[in-house]
Amino acid sequence: MTGIDINAITAIDVHTHAEVSSRGQDSLSAELMQASSQYFNVDAAHRTPTLPEIATYYRERAMACVVFSVDAEATTGVPAPPNEEIAEVAADNPDVLIPFASIDPARGRPGVREVRRLVRDFGVRGFKFHPSLQAFYPNDRVAYGLYEAIEEAGAVAVFHTGQTGIGAGAPGGGGIRLKYSNPLYIDDVAADFPGMPIIMAHPSFPWQDEALSVATHKPQVYIDLSGWSPKYFPPQLVKYANTLLKDKVLFGTDYPLLTPERWLKDFAALPIKDEVRPKILKENAARLFGFLKD
Repeated sequence: MTGIDINAITAIDVHTHAEVSSRGQDSLSAELMQASSQYFNVDAAHRTPTLPEIATYYRERAMACVVFSVDAEATTGVPAPPNEEIAEVAADNPDVLIPFASIDPARGRPGVREVRRLVRDFGVRGFKFHPSLQAFYPNDRVAYGLYEAIEEAGAVAVFHTGQTGIGAGAPGGGGIRLKYSNPLYIDDVAADFPGMPIIMAHPSFPWQDEALSVATHKPQVYIDLSGWSPKYFPPQLVKYANTLLKDKVLFGTDYPLLTPERWLKDFAALPIKDEVRPKILKENAARLFGFLKD
């Protein structure tokens, strides 16, 4: 169980990446790593912080964060940092790290068993899916066994939505297809698994209206604001964050691709209501993860 003191932190970043394992293995191929670094204009020296470094970084900023890798070895040939390693470092830093895991639907029934084991034995709180990188539609029945196990375990599912910076600029986009990450496919998942909280990650360009529609229609679906500087948020996203979705929009950065400092600086310039800002930065996530009760 997490040891986060909700009163001692200023924000919960619901979207950060474990980009390197303790053995120094990067989470992406050299081509995809370089392309994403150029896309986000990230200094190579800061591209792959270790898990203990992530914990220290967020502790120094009085923030907590959700951290995960992306299991896409079936398509990329590169193994992700182990889920167990992420959970173990989070257990050593329970005041700041909230462990999520990632299991590619291509793993089939063994992946379903992994969901149960990771929640039971390692305290994993949720699971990250990246449809474009993992090359599957979220509503493909191949993934339903995973969703059943996640729902039964009381965990959260987070789905990448919209365009991805992974592969952007590489020849053929690194072979990554954007079509899988239309958030409308998540509507089927939300309908079929009403007990599984879902986070749709990122402003969902070019499908922002679809994401807003799903989030307003399905009670357990949230939107995180990671991966984009807030100055580029579509106007309708800002409008809904201030009104209909004020309790369902979550602060996220995509660290280390985007830092909290840059995100928060640009967020301060948005016309967000004073009473909504703390909801987005901390309170909505705190309720989702059970740190705050209504």
